[in-house]
Parts: sequence; structure tokens; C-alpha cells
Amino acid sequence: MSHLSRRQFLENSMLATAAAALAGRSKLSFADDSDTGEKLRVAVVGVNGRGGSHIAEFGARKDCEIAAIVDADEVIGNRKADDIEKRFGKRPTVYLDMRKCFDDKSIHIASIATPNHWHALSAIWAVQAGKDVYVEKPVSHNVTEGRRAVEAARKYNKIVQTGTQSRSNPGMREAIEFMHKGGIGEVKLARGLCYKPRGSIGPRGNYDIPASVDYDLWSGPAQKQTLTRPKLNYDWHWQWEYGNGDLGNQGIHQMDIARWGLNEMNLGESVLSYGGRFGYEDAGETANTQICIHEFKGDKRLVFEVRGLKTDALMDAKVGVIFYGTDGYLVMPSYNGGMVFDKNGVKTDKVFNGGGDSHHFANFVKAVRSRKHEDLNADILEGHLSSALCHVGNISYRLGAPSTAQEIATSLASDKEALETLDRFQQHLLENKVSPDATKITLGPKLMLAGTEEFSGSHAADANKYLTREYRAPYIVPKTEDL
Repeated sequence: MSHLSRRQFLENSMLATAAAALAGRSKLSFADDSDTGEKLRVAVVGVNGRGGSHIAEFGARKDCEIAAIVDADEVIGNRKADDIEKRFGKRPTVYLDMRKCFDDKSIHIASIATPNHWHALSAIWAVQAGKDVYVEKPVSHNVTEGRRAVEAARKYNKIVQTGTQSRSNPGMREAIEFMHKGGIGEVKLARGLCYKPRGSIGPRGNYDIPASVDYDLWSGPAQKQTLTRPKLNYDWHWQWEYGNGDLGNQGIHQMDIARWGLNEMNLGESVLSYGGRFGYEDAGETANTQICIHEFKGDKRLVFEVRGLKTDALMDAKVGVIFYGTDGYLVMPSYNGGMVFDKNGVKTDKVFNGGGDSHHFANFVKAVRSRKHEDLNADILEGHLSSALCHVGNISYRLGAPSTAQEIATSLASDKEALETLDRFQQHLLENKVSPDATKITLGPKLMLAGTEEFSGSHAADANKYLTREYRAPYIVPKTEDL
């Protein structure tokens, strides 16, 4: 059975049993009664970073109110609550533990902006408690828990939106529609770019946890480890226990646009990744310079490039996506749209533009009202697939071995496009005074995908171990049968 047909079978089965699963449950959210004019009461979970945008968007809506905030840092939580009271006239309830917040049956929506390692479990807990969910990207820390989040959303008939806001931006939607209608001819290659310089996060050491943080709650599903980076917040992105590197941080946006443009609803047939952490030594573990090559049926390919060192743009894009068509190119240099180049690489007057986060939050609220997940521009399934593409790329990288640039070139022999990407990768390192000849580059194996979100072939046993993680009780992502 193919991956797609298997997915459809699973979803149809879950939808068929949804009524039985929900029978006898009390109404836990306004979302179950879309005829009332009652405001949607929102709990924002994780408020130190992106959560601030969630507060601004929901707080500004007349049909919503920020009823609660959750953060493992009580100082930050209370500071945000004070700000909300000043801005919107009502102070939300403050929680350290999201489970206590989710017990409040008056809360309709959980808006999740925690670190990555919490995304899937907090979304699952929220839908089990009767909430609809807006969850930031990536929707998971690993492939398996992302699929569990999809299954939970379907089982409990909840609306779960992924925070990939480009899906709702008018300019981006018009550009993708133009391409899907043949605007640049046949498209078999999409190139995602995350050219975003990142500096050192400081030396690896043994650092104190801020006194205001409940570190057990902060760690959640991850192992409760010594803090080895100077800064607790944000820099977790560059450590495997909590984050997924820039591939799963900034890059997930562009990965999602690339997969959307290619019209693919699966993880492809294979993935290969190479790269490293170059230019400095610090507490970070993830690659800051990385190439991922995803191959799909029909000779389609998605190539992703991460550059965390200083770099020039490629076809006017640094953080964006380039689609290569038989009749030209569509370049997306932002979240909001793109521009068309002809076959000779000359920019035309065809331009798409228009965006802003409000479109995405409005789309979510619309679906909460309609009770149709099909109304979502970035349903949890879309978020899962794009997040999983980032994860499988990182799995190839993490299974890699030190190699020379020549060894990588040999492994890519006869693949013209892959060799061209490697040439630019090497030139980029040289421009940053990193010699590809003197520096070992991590070359991952080419991993084959079996069509069931698992690996097959000679590296399957090692690769499949990375599809999930060792969870720390009681913060355990449930198996399908335990949802």
C-alpha cells in the first residue's frame, strides 16, 4: 500500500470512529457550538518569543480574548500578563503548568509557541482536553510525534493550524496558484534557501538555570540535562535535545513552501544530507551549513540549503524558495510572494505580493467557527509533512561521517545539479575562510523511505531510531492506540 493511500485509509478510519470517540464527552469548548456569539477564549502557551506575536494577533481580534498564558518562567509569565492588561484591559490567568490551564473548560483555543521539543505533546494534550490548537512550526521534534499530532486532531475532531503563515498570505497563494496552472511550465526542482547568518552561542560549559524557571516543566519531554549553553532561551534551537537547527527553525517555512509548490503529500523516496558547523566552536551541535537533497517520484527534487555564515543572495533570494520550470523561474524571496524570471534568468514584470500574520490567524478562527479542518490553509497534516522533511534531512546528517569535498563529489558523480550545488557550497566556505579541502565535512548516507514514514534499505535500522525519542515521564507522547 502506498504512503498516500495508507494515510487516507488511516484518516478515513479515524474520521469514521470520531463520533463514537466523542460520544458522551461533555462540551469542552466554544468550538463545539459555532452558532453562539461568545468570544473565543485563548490560552497562549510559551510567551517569551514568538508567543508575543500570538498575543498581539489574538488580542487585537474582537472575537477573541487572551484568557490565560502559560510559561515555565513565572517572571516572564507575569510580566506578559501585566502587558496584556495594559494593552487589552483584562489580565489573563497565569499558569506554569499547561495541564492545569487545559483543565479549564472555558478555554477554547491553545496557541502554542513553546520550544520545539514541546510542540507535539502540548498540541496533543490540548486537543484531548477539548481545545482547538494553533501550534508553531515545526509541529514536532521528530517524525513520529508529528504523525501522532495529526491522529489526535482527527480523532477528537479538533481544528489544528500550523504556524507556517505563508500559506495564508495572498501574494504567496497567488504565486503558487500561478505556478500550479503552468505559469513557468513543468516544475521538477524546488530549491529552499535559509541564508541567515548566525553567530556563536558561546562556549560549552555548565550554566545556572534562571531562578524563576521551573526547569522540569521547561524540559518536559526532553531529558532533564545540565544547561550547557550560556543562554537558556532561543539558543536551544542549536542543540539536538530541544531543537532541529535552522533547517527546522527558519528553514521549515521555506521547506513548506517548496513542498507546497511541488504538490507533494509525502516524504519522498530518498534523502541525503551533508554539511557541518563551521566558522567557530561553541555549545551548538546542529549544522550551520547544510545541504539536503530530497527525491520524489517522477524525477522531482527538493534541494534545501542552510547557510549560517555570511553569504550573498541566489537569484535575489536569501531566505526563500526558487522553483525551476521549463519556461522560467519563480523566486520567492520573502513570506509574502515572489517574482518571475524568464528562461534566461531575466526578471519579468510578473510580481506577487501581499502578506501579514493576521491572514493566518483569521484563517484559523474561520475554521474554528466552521468546524472544518479543510478550511485551514495550514492544517496539521501539512505541518507534519513539511516538519518531517526537515527531520529526515537531519537524520541523514546525524548518521554521517567526516568526508572530504572530493569524497562528496565522488558520491554525487554524474548528478549535474547536485554537483553544481556542491560547487557553490564549497565556494561559500572559501568566502568565509573555511577550506573545504582542509575541513572535514559530515556526509550522511542516502536514506531510502519506505512510504510509511519509515526508512528502508541498508541504513534503516539506524535511521529509524531517530524517528522518535526517549521520552521522560510523565511527558510522554502517546502511541496511536493510547491517544
